[in-house]
Amino acid sequence: MNTRPVIESPNEHAALSVTFNTDCSRFVVGLDTGFRTFHGGLGLVQMMGNANYLALVGGGRSPKYPQNKVIIWDDSKDKIALELATLTAVRGVQISKSRIAVVLQNSVRVYAFQRPPQPLARYETADNFLGLCCLTEKYLVFPGRTAGHVQVVQLATDSVSIIPAHSSNLGALQLSADGELLATASEKGTIIRIFSTSSCAKLGERRRGTEFATVYSLRFSPSGNMLACTSDKGSLHIFDVPNPRKARPVSPVPGAGGGSNTDATNKWGFLSNLPFGPFSDVYSFVSTSFETGEEPLLPSPARAIERGDNTVLGTSRPMKGVIGWVDETTVIVVGAGIDARWEKFVLKEEDGRTVIFREGWKRYLAN
Repeated sequence: MNTRPVIESPNEHAALSVTFNTDCSRFVVGLDTGFRTFHGGLGLVQMMGNANYLALVGGGRSPKYPQNKVIIWDDSKDKIALELATLTAVRGVQISKSRIAVVLQNSVRVYAFQRPPQPLARYETADNFLGLCCLTEKYLVFPGRTAGHVQVVQLATDSVSIIPAHSSNLGALQLSADGELLATASEKGTIIRIFSTSSCAKLGERRRGTEFATVYSLRFSPSGNMLACTSDKGSLHIFDVPNPRKARPVSPVPGAGGGSNTDATNKWGFLSNLPFGPFSDVYSFVSTSFETGEEPLLPSPARAIERGDNTVLGTSRPMKGVIGWVDETTVIVVGAGIDARWEKFVLKEEDGRTVIFREGWKRYLAN
């Protein structure tokens, strides 16, 4: 039972989507009442770094735009800059200075960022209800045609590489800030794998836990030496990343939770010597809990569509646990829905070990 007193009046509006920009200096929210001067639902809002362009897709109970249309909004001029229409509903969108990637259920369409948008490429995928896709100036990554596989496109040459990342459907994927590292998780949510995008070689894998979970978000730290993960278990995990190019200022030590095989040994004792199961895996070196809110979690888009529902963005499971790194020691976790809030977590050294604590939180839709 929640016995905490209410310190803020409930907010009648709901956040339908939450996304950070590239350097996590800002996050933008699509609301059931619109975005800024809009007066309709926006199920998806995506920023282009710190530029004034945003990609918008209608959603919620009263969509501002059709589900099969992407609107590129120029916030400095307060008007539509570009429009893209597709034959089927848009599941996701990514934008860079030169390209727009539109994610449909079974394909990814790439357009030149110009007026009018010029089609550049089309890639077929397995069912991608979650709209998984990452875009930088150098790489484009998205699910492959086979469940659990990832396609990596080098945009300079249009060459496509296939990474057999998992044996089941993908649940999350994320590129590092420089695009050189790729993190993936399957719908099982137990193992996170890290790959080099240039060679497609697996650099390592980290275990989130032994029970199945829905991974909400993956995000590399600015240096690429740490990886944060949230899931429907209500836990935030921080992992070390095998990245020999740079050194991380905050170093895990034995007993901090699993930043190396030594830490895994400390976690499981003599069982870590077994050559099978989760005992010898590398776990997060630090973890904590975050708030998922008290509102009921609706079915995910994939589950709703499997049931035959025509899921509209912003009407299925509200986004939770969206991660943004402010710097190498500060993590922001943002959730959508009616109980829309952000939480700030800080890593620091304490008594010779790395710890994480929540510094503060706020319901950002409160009046």
